[in-house]
Amino acid sequence: MTALGVCPVAHGQVDLFDPAFVESPEGVLAELRETAPVYFDEITGCWLVSRHADIRSVLSRPDIFRPENALTAVTAIDPSALRILARVGFELPATLANNGGASHADLRTLVRQFFAPASIATALPVIRALAMDSAALVKQDLDASGEADLVALVTRDLPARVLIALLHLDDINLPTLKRWSQDSLELFWGNPDVERQRELAVQAAEFYLWLRERLLNADPAGASLFSVLAAHRTADGQPLRVQESIGICYFLLVAGQETTTQFLSTVLRKLIGQPDLWRRLAGAGAYPDELIASECVEEVLRLETPVVTWRRVTTEPVELSGQVLPANAEVLLMLAGSGSDPDVFEDPEQFIPGRDAARQHLAFGFGRHYCLGATLARMEAQEVLLILARELPEIALLETQPPMLGLLSFRAPLRLLVTLQSS
Repeated sequence: MTALGVCPVAHGQVDLFDPAFVESPEGVLAELRETAPVYFDEITGCWLVSRHADIRSVLSRPDIFRPENALTAVTAIDPSALRILARVGFELPATLANNGGASHADLRTLVRQFFAPASIATALPVIRALAMDSAALVKQDLDASGEADLVALVTRDLPARVLIALLHLDDINLPTLKRWSQDSLELFWGNPDVERQRELAVQAAEFYLWLRERLLNADPAGASLFSVLAAHRTADGQPLRVQESIGICYFLLVAGQETTTQFLSTVLRKLIGQPDLWRRLAGAGAYPDELIASECVEEVLRLETPVVTWRRVTTEPVELSGQVLPANAEVLLMLAGSGSDPDVFEDPEQFIPGRDAARQHLAFGFGRHYCLGATLARMEAQEVLLILARELPEIALLETQPPMLGLLSFRAPLRLLVTLQSS
């Protein structure tokens, strides 16, 4: 291994699942970026790519850096858990995030209709109503006990309710969907032991069976995601395989709301933790004052994107920052650290809403797999931020370091306890 592959952290291997890294990854990410921008991680078996230019280059060359490993479990799944999945025919074929083939554009266009501007516009009053309801629940808990958890009362369920409305779905038990989606994230992006894998596999199998039943019974004349998939025909006139439809739904119903939950939690933690900015948000009137909210959202995306990594695999030997990667190399893009790259952002560690080049971050990816829900996520974050600040101008964080979700690709507060500031 070349000098570029030396361990960037003294006294040991980088461990992306280490609670200390999850709690505060900035130092390790900066050291990787500066001293080992393309670094082989023995724990995950991936090459960690941490500079903004390299990550953008990878995402710009889908012929060399393929997405087929994007949804592959990073921790090898034990045969006992695989058998649980096999009993229900569990399969996630190449559809969206893990599809580098010719069918990707067609499937992406099919799903994109639910995230078109006109569709997202219909979600705005839903978001505002849910945010107002959530603020009322927070006030109730503050009145009753003096503290409230914003994850439990605001961010956990709001994105799922918005997504369900956008996809025109019904008869969905929200607590069950959240259990399925959270367990799926842990199974594919976590580091569970064998016993935990079996528990997670049971939930993933239940989710898969539920999706299959809903898709097989969908009315092709309907407006829901299930109906649209049932009615769709490929370029050669063939219907989608049910496994393909399940794969699309599995991905959308997990990533389409869990990542936004994580994002909202991160946004609120960051802004409530800055009282001066929180007061500005609380006093923001109509446009253009509300621009402060969108500028704050963009800075959180740059500095603390909840999707902290993403994967690719090489099709041939390729060089990045002087390091030659072999063919079939697993590549892990360190999206989180790229937003603090001093080659792109001036004073990168400073939180500066409205900074120049704010949207050059890679929080939503780049190129053909750019996040379909980026506009929706931004809108949800902005509206929730404004409404909570206006309704709860005097809240303060009770924990500066809450417990964190620490999966390979996802990082966010699991709890956000707030109280009223003493006057």
